[in-house]
Parts: sequence; structure tokens; C-alpha cells
Amino acid sequence: MKLLLLLLVMMMKISGSSMMMETISDRGTRTRRYAINPLGHKWTHHNITYRIIKFPNTLNKEDTRKAISIAFTKWSDVSPLTFTEVTNGSATADITIGFYIFNHTDCWWSPLHPCFDGLNGELAHAFLPPRGEIHFDNHEFWILGKSRFSWKQGVWLNDLVQVAAHEIGHALGLWHSRDPDALMHPNATYTGQRNIAQDDVWGIQRLYGCQDKKRVCDPWARLGFCERRKTFMRKNCPQRCDLCYEPLDVVATPTSPPSNVKIKMVPRGKVVGFRCGTKSLRSPPKVSWYKDGEQILTSIPGYIVMKDRDLRIVANEFNEGVYTCRIHRRGDIVSANSWAIRLKPEQPSNS
Repeated sequence: MKLLLLLLVMMMKISGSSMMMETISDRGTRTRRYAINPLGHKWTHHNITYRIIKFPNTLNKEDTRKAISIAFTKWSDVSPLTFTEVTNGSATADITIGFYIFNHTDCWWSPLHPCFDGLNGELAHAFLPPRGEIHFDNHEFWILGKSRFSWKQGVWLNDLVQVAAHEIGHALGLWHSRDPDALMHPNATYTGQRNIAQDDVWGIQRLYGCQDKKRVCDPWARLGFCERRKTFMRKNCPQRCDLCYEPLDVVATPTSPPSNVKIKMVPRGKVVGFRCGTKSLRSPPKVSWYKDGEQILTSIPGYIVMKDRDLRIVANEFNEGVYTCRIHRRGDIVSANSWAIRLKPEQPSNS
């Protein structure tokens, strides 16, 4: 009976994300699975402050601060970002954190942020930059330690470090990852993933870049550490070892991808247009569009516009990838073209 109850409780637990998710079917091998918010929202400075404005009922202030600090450190270890807690009540902070119940500050007007629902269910949600808010359900039993079911109390004890680290990713500008091993995967609560995975590193560094954290990176690299100690160098010397970003990869589309992929390097914010086919046809062809092997089913205002044979995108991190168009006639593919869109590197600022 206890085992059955535990299974039921585990089935009830869901990831407390505030982001809308897509139905995704992976086809072929994919290296990049992270997702950056569509409009590229991010912080414009790297020294980010945070303040806990309302503490949980089940965890004392000292352990709450420790858990939140550990969660932020996971992201500062793999990015140029630094995080500082603000404890002065009159000072402002970039990110505010609070524990609330039911219909708190935002759920009536925001379809992406449902009201909290008591034990289990919705655990937490976060807002993208520059709003910078993270809300946790105060009906949950939050602990400093790994999630587990308490038979004594009859409730699920939730790992505040794990959930906070996931929500911080959203507050920094990341959406959910498709990599099941990633901290930003929507099912990270199920799996108990507490640590930043390589896919998470790629995502946060696509938004904020990366920097070497050690002054001895050059001698380490000359000793061959970039090849022999790649994990260590990825954390400490990503620039020196060219490990900041994943390489461009061409992902399989629903059928075999065309070989004539055209690579375009474009500046951020530029509108890029594609046309499927060049010949004038008497009757409008049936055209399908794909991004990284997944069919684009509808336009998304602000960054993807699809109309018959034409597709337009606004160049940003979210829209990087391989776009493929296919012309169909009587059920057969008669033409296909692909374009790989990459952002031109931006000049580093002095700030």
C-alpha cells in the first residue's frame, strides 16, 4: 500500500515551470536542445542582484538563503554572471524571490503563470528579464536536501536547490531544454537533476557569452588540458579552449535532408527572408517549412512569419538553426532547400 501511495505521489509531481511548452518529437541525432526565449530577453549587465522578500513556512531563513545561494552558484560557475544577495529592505534588486499561496501576485491576469494549487502540482514559476521574479508555492514542504517522500508527514519534501536552480534559468532568459539530462528539462523535478548539464551551459553562454575564470588558462592549454581535461577546462577556461558554443550541426529532417545547405551569417535583429522554389507555377504549390527538423505549423508574431512559399525570421539566438522548405506534389517531395542561419559575433563591450 505504501509503495502504491508513493507511486501516486510521484505521478502527481510536475515541474513548476511558467513557460509554455511545445510538443516535440526528436528525429535523428541532435546536439543542441536548449531553448532561449523567443525575443532574446536577457539581462544587460552581468552583476545581478537578488532579494528574498518572503520566506517559506517550512524552512528557516538561514537554510533558505543557503539553498538559493547554491542554486545561483550553479549558473555563475558556467557563465560570466555573478549573483549577490541584497538584504537591505530599502534596496532594489534585479530578481526578487518569494513564497506565496494560491492567487498571489500574478496568476489572475497571466495565462503562463497559473495560481498555485496547494500541495504538489505547480511548484514554482519565474518571469523573464527584465521583470526578474521567482515565485514558489508556500503550501509545499521545502527542504535543504534532495527531494523525498516523508512517510511520517505524508507529504513530498521538495528540494529547494533543484527547483530554484531550474527557475533561475528561466529568470535569466532560458526556456525548457529538450535534453532529458538538462537541469532546464521540464521533467527535471521527476528525475531529481540538480546539476548544470552541458546543454544548460550552451544555453546560458549563448545568451551571455563566456569567460575564462583562471589566469593560468594559457599554460594549461599548452600542456594539452583542452583535450585531456576537457570537463575541467570547459568550466575554467572555455574561451581559451574554444568551448564557449556548440558547433553548427545539421539536424535530420523528417526525410533525408538536402545536401545543398546554404550558411548565412547575419547580424542580430536583421530580418531574413526565404522563398521555397524559384520557378513560377500555375497553381500554388503545397509547401512545408521545418526548423531543425521540426515542422513550423504557424507564424509566431514578432519573430517568425510564414506565408505560403515565403518565410521571414528576425535573427536572434532563438531563431538560429537550419531552415528547410519542401514542395509537395501529389504526395511526393519535388523540391527541397535548406539554409543555416547563424548570428554574426558581436563586438565585446567595455562594460
